[in-house]
Amino acid sequence: MGARETALNALIACRREEAWPNAVLKTAIRRDGLDSRDAALATRLCYGVSQNREKLDFYLKQLLRGSVKSLHPVVRDILHLGLYQLYALDKIPDSAAVNESVALAKKYSKNPKAASLVNGVLRNAVRDRGQLKEPTSYADKYSHPDALISLLKQNLPKGTLEPMLVADNGVPETTVQVNTLRIPTEALKERLEGEGVTASCHPWMPDCLILSGTGDLERLPSFREGLFYVQDPAAKLSVLCADLPQEGARILDCCAAPGGKSFAAAIAMGSQGEITSCDVHPHKTELIAKGAARLGLNHMTSKLQDASVFVPEWESTMDAVIADVPCSGLGLMRKKPDIRLKKDGNEIDSLTKIQREILGNAAGYVKKGGVLVYSTCTLCRKENEKNLEWFLKDHPDFTAEDISEFLPEGWDTETAKKGYLTLLPHKTGTDGFFISKLRRKD
Repeated sequence: MGARETALNALIACRREEAWPNAVLKTAIRRDGLDSRDAALATRLCYGVSQNREKLDFYLKQLLRGSVKSLHPVVRDILHLGLYQLYALDKIPDSAAVNESVALAKKYSKNPKAASLVNGVLRNAVRDRGQLKEPTSYADKYSHPDALISLLKQNLPKGTLEPMLVADNGVPETTVQVNTLRIPTEALKERLEGEGVTASCHPWMPDCLILSGTGDLERLPSFREGLFYVQDPAAKLSVLCADLPQEGARILDCCAAPGGKSFAAAIAMGSQGEITSCDVHPHKTELIAKGAARLGLNHMTSKLQDASVFVPEWESTMDAVIADVPCSGLGLMRKKPDIRLKKDGNEIDSLTKIQREILGNAAGYVKKGGVLVYSTCTLCRKENEKNLEWFLKDHPDFTAEDISEFLPEGWDTETAKKGYLTLLPHKTGTDGFFISKLRRKD
């Protein structure tokens, strides 16, 4: 099975199962046995179509005689794949994009006319390239619904909306954190290159590598040996901002799945102390435990626990608590493009209620002099700055603490000196992320 067919099956699964491309692709690439080159193409096609559906439909409306909505969903997926190759991937020959799309229509459509339709539309697209009208609205140009654009406009700094929309449609990098308890960064870099993976050092996050040509990461011997784990630099930065102690420290990660922050904390502490990683779903606690075992982080404990329910025996016992709470996920749209179809802001108030419950509960676990890290992967101020303001007013025994010393040189530290920071993808190359550091007074 080739890259295009894998991408098509992933798109179909995302649509039918309302799943995220990153999860579906991982399974599909492994199932279809794609090599690194085909895996990269399948990934680019799946993400590219998912990120540009409205823009591709804008072109289709000009190329079709009938309505786009009248197309069978699978045929529409195939046309999207073909158009994306023609208009966005200049290294793919037109003939390959057209012919492979026609072949997919013959195989996956029960309508005998589907192949002819796909052939005609895509050949017209080749002929009319450069003559079609280009979208002018943000909704069509960047494939973000109007309600989402309005929500982002309300929450982003002036002048950053369009750069953010561009970043949402970018190719997300594969970044991994080195398990320095087992191997130095440079040694892992050499090891990965020996396994056929291109690895480069991240520009500002220590012990972080950017990978390409990976295919299925889990097939790599270095992965199976626990030499690295996948994590965005923004998430790692939130742990570094906690400035964790090593000797005998107790750390609680109260919304831990899939475990990356717990792993980062464990490595930062040099296998010293005690880390408890919690989640409300059994399969996720199992995932955390499995990851910790692979990495050799034996001082970690995975526990089934609702972060909003108080555990009396943990009261005032933790040196640090990490609360990366459930959120609207507006900072993840590069990696989870379908988020843009599901978010309009109506769920923010209910999320904020849950976030405050978790944050207030987590505060009770922090001992005097200890640290509480509150973080999200969203850009919504109600979930970020407003929750921080609420917390400090409601918990006068906590104070926001300067985190500017943990930031790369040249970054704007105005808010970081006040104890919080918002990372914007188009500026930092990371997920959109909010980090705040809160110290309980002695």
